[in-house]
Amino acid sequence: MTPSPTQRANQARAAHRVTLIGALVDLLVGLAKLIAGLLVGSAALVADGIHSFSDIVTDLFVVAATHFGRQAPDRLHPYGHGRIETLATLWLGSVLIFVAGAIAWASVGRLIAGEAAHAPGGWAITIAGASLLAKEAIYHYTMRAARRIGSRLLAANAWHSRSDALSTLVVLIGLVATQLGLAWMDAVAAIIVGVMVGQVGGRLLWESGQELIDTALPEEEQARLQHTAEQVPGVHGVHELRTRRIADDVLLDLHIVVPPRVTVSEAHEIGNTVSRRLRETLPHLADITFHIDPEDDEGETEHSLRPGLPLRVDVEALLDEAWHEQPAWQARIDLDLHYLDDRIDVSLYLDASPHPFALNAAAAELRRAASGLDWLGRLRLWQGPGCG
Repeated sequence: MTPSPTQRANQARAAHRVTLIGALVDLLVGLAKLIAGLLVGSAALVADGIHSFSDIVTDLFVVAATHFGRQAPDRLHPYGHGRIETLATLWLGSVLIFVAGAIAWASVGRLIAGEAAHAPGGWAITIAGASLLAKEAIYHYTMRAARRIGSRLLAANAWHSRSDALSTLVVLIGLVATQLGLAWMDAVAAIIVGVMVGQVGGRLLWESGQELIDTALPEEEQARLQHTAEQVPGVHGVHELRTRRIADDVLLDLHIVVPPRVTVSEAHEIGNTVSRRLRETLPHLADITFHIDPEDDEGETEHSLRPGLPLRVDVEALLDEAWHEQPAWQARIDLDLHYLDDRIDVSLYLDASPHPFALNAAAAELRRAASGLDWLGRLRLWQGPGCG
């Protein structure tokens, strides 16, 4: 179900609260790792501290993005503002890749130069261990909130925290190894941290890029949606089902084939029922656009690219020109048109009160008089009580 403005506001506030708590933890953890790394000369710990400070920047960016991205649709943005969250996720991935490159580049240089790290001491190892636990806790806290409010951006930020926790784990291993005399392990640990952070950034860029180019939902989800629509009574077929994402919302449009001679209102209600069933199947459906087809035209040329058939006002003028002397035409009380098979089927409802018509003979006369109208399809005449 599409969130109401109040729900969107509540979701934004929840995201802000979680993200700001995470930013505070990032600040404390980053300061501790940076100071410890500088004091003991650990490039890995310094790099990990910088990573934590980058988290603060992204946390603040997430706060801004969720604030604007969760705003309700308006006149200039009828599909909402969800793309703001998508752009923010792209930016977040780019920052992670930049940080990863800087960490790896500096560490490779130290490794090649043969610079040995000093033994960090137990207190530096303790700080790294405490930082690991704090970042892992923030990951779980943020991810629970992301699932509760349905925010992919918040989930991405949670993974950003998880990447920091994983990198701290690698740093911790490097610090322990350095303490045991394997000084080169500090630079190796920093390089591994860079690779891990870069992988997370690359995944975020890939997923956000797929969204920006309107990539469809997975095929199994599309098949489930199509099956749901086809089970609605009155639906003769479904085609051209298309999906795309805007942040956490899904947009869908589809063509629904209905019996060719149902009324407009009945066909529309069939479409409404399809929409309801689809929303039950996939609650994140924010917008559904359905097109009613009276016949299955899947794979055919788009109707707007074909020569058009005359509309009612022109049809009535042309029929009047051909049938103005016909008694059946003069006795009409209603006229139905059905556009099928590139023809127009005409149903005439006749007033039988002056005299009853021999319908077959009247239809034959009308058909003969309209022989020049190549768009005329099936012709049917009706008379009696209730006609019209």
